[in-house]
Order: sequence, then C-alpha cells, then structure tokens
Amino acid sequence: MAEKHIQGKIVAVCGKGGVGKTAFTTMLTRVLRDDPETGRLLVVDADPAMGLLYALGVDTSRSIGAVREKILEAAEKGTAGEKAEVAEQLDYLILNALQEAEGFSYLAMGHMNAKGCFCSVNDLLHDSLAQLVNQFDTILIDGEAGIEQINRQVTDHVNTLLLVTDSSFRGQQTVKTIEKLVADGYVPACERMGVVLNRIPGDESSNKDLKKVFNLPVYGFIPFDSEVEQFDRRGESLMKLPEGNAALRAVRATIAAVNASER
Repeated sequence: MAEKHIQGKIVAVCGKGGVGKTAFTTMLTRVLRDDPETGRLLVVDADPAMGLLYALGVDTSRSIGAVREKILEAAEKGTAGEKAEVAEQLDYLILNALQEAEGFSYLAMGHMNAKGCFCSVNDLLHDSLAQLVNQFDTILIDGEAGIEQINRQVTDHVNTLLLVTDSSFRGQQTVKTIEKLVADGYVPACERMGVVLNRIPGDESSNKDLKKVFNLPVYGFIPFDSEVEQFDRRGESLMKLPEGNAALRAVRATIAAVNASER
C-alpha cells in the first residue's frame, strides 16, 4: 500500500532566519507536488522577504501586500464610489495574486504592515483568503520565526507545525521559544508539532545529542548537502534537484515520520 502523505491539511514551516527554512520548504514542495495523494497544492510565502519564489523558480511580482495597499489607498483617499469598487473587486484582486506553477499554485503575502495596522482591512483580507485556501487540498506555508503572523494573516488553524533549525544555539532557542508560546496558549496549538534538524554536518547517528535538546519529537534530519548549496549559489531552483539527492531523500523521510505520527 502506498504511503499516505499530508493531504487535506495546512502545514506551516517556521524557524529562525538563516537555518535553511526556505530551502527545506522548497524540497517539501517538490515531495508533495510529486505525490498524487497531495491533491491540489497551494504554497504560501508568508515571509515578507519573499525568498521562496526564487527557490521555487516562480516568476511573479504580485502579492497580497499589494492588494492590501490598494484597499488602504481607497480607504484613505478614495471617494465612496471608489471604495465600493475596490470592495467588489477584492476576490478578483486576491485571485489575481495567485500564481500558477508546474503542479502547484503560489501565493506571496508580501509586506503587510507598511502603513501600520488596520484591523478592518486585515480582517477583510483574512476572510477572502480563507475562501481561497478552502479550494485546495493541501496548503504549505513558509512562515517567519513565529506562527502568530500565519494565524493572523492566512488561516486560523495550522494542522502541522514544522520547526526548522540548524545546529546553532540561536536556532535551537527559536524553536524552544515557539514551543513555549504554544504551550502557554499565546498562539493556537496545532494537532502536531515537531522539529526538523536541517543542514546538519555528519550523519544522524553522530548527532543523537542534538535530538535530546528538544521536548518535541524530531521528525526529520536533513544533512548538509553540497549540491543544494551549489544550486542556491547559482540561483537555480531547488525544484530541479536530481531525484537521488541526499537532502531530498531526507525530506521524503521527514514526511513519512509526520504521517506515522498521525496514526
């Protein structure tokens, strides 16, 4: 029987900047895209830096942040008629921000707070985005260090939270901080939450002590991979990694571990 992969769920990837989170999310996109059980896949870049589109090889300048700015401009300077027109066009504007790629759809959140916090506008966007994400079977979100902004901007509920870290002390502390925020109820708890150790030198057996640092389950061990680094240095999409790449195989094993935790 084929392995059941993440399907009908919302998966968020978080971690400190510089730990390889975007590279991991890209390889995870590759794994999910290639599995027919994933269904219709939406990849959301919730990091304002929008680095994921380069790793995915997606070409777009559109984002939800730009939609938000259009709404704010109409609210601040537009006539009553212009405001009503923008409100009527909202669903179209959000759909237009969606980029179709090979085997998946891509949506960039972009810069959401350039003009301050406008709760009514954010709520309006949130409701429209909720309608959009409901059209997909699997949603994969590349987030910032924390989960708060994902819950606020994209969706109210993340089923699976993958906390990515390298072997650095600061990366580990970021994971522990997010874990504590969830445990203390500051952000909604997920159905499952675990750690992915990324870009780790040596093999898994030689890094057993690193796994003991966390109270959470460690779902994945992604070794440092020179081929991934070369792709990144050349600006080549990680979606083109060869099938036998060691890091890509490790990402497949990570998904298998997440699936096993669901049973």
